[in-house]
Amino acid sequence: MTDSTASPWVGGAVADGIYCVLAPNPSPWTLEGTNTWIIGSDSGSSVVIDPGPADAGHLQRVADSVPGNIRAIILTHAHIDHAEGAPDLAELLAVPVISQREIDGLDLGDATLRMHPTPGHSSDSVCITVSNASGRYLLTGDTLLGRGTTLVAHPDGRLDEYFDSLRYLHDHCINEQIDLLLPGHGPISSTPVALIEFYEQHRKDRLEQVRAAVASGFNTVQEVTEIVYQDVDPSVLPAAELTVAAQLEYLRSR
Repeated sequence: MTDSTASPWVGGAVADGIYCVLAPNPSPWTLEGTNTWIIGSDSGSSVVIDPGPADAGHLQRVADSVPGNIRAIILTHAHIDHAEGAPDLAELLAVPVISQREIDGLDLGDATLRMHPTPGHSSDSVCITVSNASGRYLLTGDTLLGRGTTLVAHPDGRLDEYFDSLRYLHDHCINEQIDLLLPGHGPISSTPVALIEFYEQHRKDRLEQVRAAVASGFNTVQEVTEIVYQDVDPSVLPAAELTVAAQLEYLRSR
């Protein structure tokens, strides 16, 4: 689950050719809001990743910030806080919305993008590696957040797939020497491997708590959530219940 107590991330330039426009949809679920990423430069092509909500002012700010020749809009997954504004922005910019099923890699001239299916948070989640002259970056959508932890959105999200995705991203960040993680919510991370290791250990710790609750006779999603997630903001308990359902399914399958 997310945690909104840390210092805010307000968007802006991260590196040459990488810029964030923060959407005005803050909540305990979305932290300060959705990070809409713009990748590209005046001398090449550009893409927009995760337009966020269908907020006209936000979408106009995104459109005004896009450099060069805009090629497409890309979604890390279809959840409403990332994808709702995509049709309106596509019409505003006269470009298509594309997914990982349509492209594996994309050459923007000054940057290249590579898609990585990373199911778990949702079945359609992807992460995107951006390589340009300034470094290598990984856009993570909701698979990894800038702080706190994300939910496994049962039944579409699956914990076994999430563990597999975390292990894949761990090795990928080491092998590709990823400099920064650029999440869908919250601040960027300059310690990609450590953050992924934290996420995996957190999920394992929560799983053991769920296992202990079941062993003590608590069997329903609501009962286990009340025992295991006493430390979360009450407003995100529905997200905790989804994750507990995924954890119970994971345990029962084994």
